[in-house]
Amino acid sequence: MTGPPRVFVTRPLPAGGTDPLTDPGGPGPPCDVVQRPDDEPLDPAGLAAALRSGFDGIVSVLTERFDAGIFAAGKGRLRVVANVAVGYDNIDVEAATAAGVVVCNTPGILDDTTADLAFLLILAASRRSSEAEAVLRAGGWEGFHMDEFLGRDVHGATLGLVGYGRIARAVARRAGGFAMEVIHHTRTPTGEPGWVGDLHALLGRADIVSLHVPLTPATRHLIGRPQLAAMKPTAVLVNTARGPVVDEEALADALEQGVIGAAGIDVFEAEPAVHPRLLAAPGAVLLPHIGSATVATRTAMARLASASARAVLAGEVPANALNPEAASRALP
Repeated sequence: MTGPPRVFVTRPLPAGGTDPLTDPGGPGPPCDVVQRPDDEPLDPAGLAAALRSGFDGIVSVLTERFDAGIFAAGKGRLRVVANVAVGYDNIDVEAATAAGVVVCNTPGILDDTTADLAFLLILAASRRSSEAEAVLRAGGWEGFHMDEFLGRDVHGATLGLVGYGRIARAVARRAGGFAMEVIHHTRTPTGEPGWVGDLHALLGRADIVSLHVPLTPATRHLIGRPQLAAMKPTAVLVNTARGPVVDEEALADALEQGVIGAAGIDVFEAEPAVHPRLLAAPGAVLLPHIGSATVATRTAMARLASASARAVLAGEVPANALNPEAASRALP
C-alpha cells in the first residue's frame, strides 16, 4: 500500500464521529476518509463497486450487508470492517475471517441508552400511554373517567429478561427502582439469582418479558406462537434486540386475539417495513429502531468504530475485534 490508508464510510455519521480516523495523534498515519453523502442503505452492488475502487477499511452501519461476495470485491486490500452497532448479524464473520478481514463492533457504549428505551417501552405499553395520547390528539378525550385507559402496574411486577448480557443487566438495574421481581433466562446457567432454565417457564411467570438476545439462526423467531401462548393474557412483550427474534405475524395474532396484553417494539423483521397488522394491533407501541438514538451515544459509537478501524490499519488488534484471528492475515 502506498499513501495513507483509505477508509470508506458508508453513511453520514454524527459530527465528530470519524475524527479518530484523521487525528494526527492516532495510531499509524491519518487515514484518507471517503464519506458517502447519501443517508440511505448501500446495496450490495454499490458496496462491491466501492471496494473494487480500493479501500483498506470500511466504517459501516447495520443496513449494509457483508457476505463472501462483498469480501471478494475487496480482496487484496480490505483489512477491516468496523460496524457502528453492537449487533453484527449484517456481517458474515466467518467469511470475513477467511478473507483476512477483521470485524469490529461497538459494545458497551449503548447499554444504558438502550436500557432506557426498553424501560420506556415497558412503561408505555403497560400504561397504554400511546393509545391515550392518540385519543387526546384526535380530540376524542371527553374528560376523566374511572374506567378509561386502564393499564397494568409496572411497580411490583415480575420482569422476565430473555438473555442476560450488558443491556439486559442494565434493564434489571432500572427495574430495581420499581421494586420489580427480576428473573432471567439464558441457555446456560448464570449462577445468579433469578435464573430460569426453561424459557416457557419464564414466559409463564413474567408480567413483562424483555428480549435481549443477538440474532442468530437459533434465536430467529425465538418468540413465536407457542411462546406467546405461554405468556399471561395480561403480559407485555418488549423487543429492543433484533426484529426477527419475534415472529411478527404470530405477535399480531396474539395482540388481536388477546393472547397477550400489549407489546413495545423498537425493531422489526424487515426494516424499514413494519407488518401492517402490527400497525393496527391493539396494545402495540411501535418505535422506529431508536434504541441507541441519543446524540452522545451515537457519536460515541461512531468514534469507537472509527478508532477501531484506524487501530487495525495501524497493525493493532482492538479489544472489540470479533475475529482477532483474522488479524494474522490482515496485517502486513
